[in-house]
Amino acid sequence: MKTDPVLKPGERIDDLQRNGRVIIQNPARFCFGIDAVLLSGFAHVKRGETVIDLGSGNGILPILLEAKNDGKSFTGLEIQPENVDMARRSVRINGTEKISFIEGDIKEASQIFGRGRTDVVVSNPPYMKAGSGVKNTTDAKMIARHEILVSLDDLVRETSALLKDGGRCYYVHRPFRLVDIFSKMRENKVEPKRLRLVYPQIDKEPVLALIEGRKNGGDELKVEKPLVLYNSDGTYSDEMRENYGF
Repeated sequence: MKTDPVLKPGERIDDLQRNGRVIIQNPARFCFGIDAVLLSGFAHVKRGETVIDLGSGNGILPILLEAKNDGKSFTGLEIQPENVDMARRSVRINGTEKISFIEGDIKEASQIFGRGRTDVVVSNPPYMKAGSGVKNTTDAKMIARHEILVSLDDLVRETSALLKDGGRCYYVHRPFRLVDIFSKMRENKVEPKRLRLVYPQIDKEPVLALIEGRKNGGDELKVEKPLVLYNSDGTYSDEMRENYGF
């Protein structure tokens, strides 16, 4: 049964439109974006599988994945204690026992959870290299968007360490980092298996890349049809409305 939360100053509760699930957010820190929603639809979780989200923020990915998949457990690892507290309170509101959050560093994920024990790893990591791009004014937003506390190297290394042989990972990232991402995945024995590019409109350049990798998988990459967010008139595309509820 859902319980009423204790909201802290600046926080709000948002309805996720998924099996009654809700989430606590604080715009002053960082609110989830469409990238997390798209990743939750791209990732496949089978019955009884264990899922770890690296860099969980306010907990959006475990909450969305649990709402639509019959996995055994969904665990978020997050380094910022304020985000962990917010995510745990969201779990209490939703009244599910399958989701949990741990405060910790992605660079130590395999020490925290053990090596080779996880079926699925998901992550919506910082897109920008440290020192690049326009910096945000708050530390929380800088950490979410820039590789300040964790690098792509750290993310892929720990993903590989966590996964069972044949286990899968799912990332959302920027297309301009694809060469780096695929290179790091292969270095760490995680083979890129599926790629879907996300376009704001059909005649625009892609803005996001959805990536699936498999631990010790075969060397064949499937490039799926583009995911287009908006029609030419600015309304959401049929796929966005039918599959994601926009």
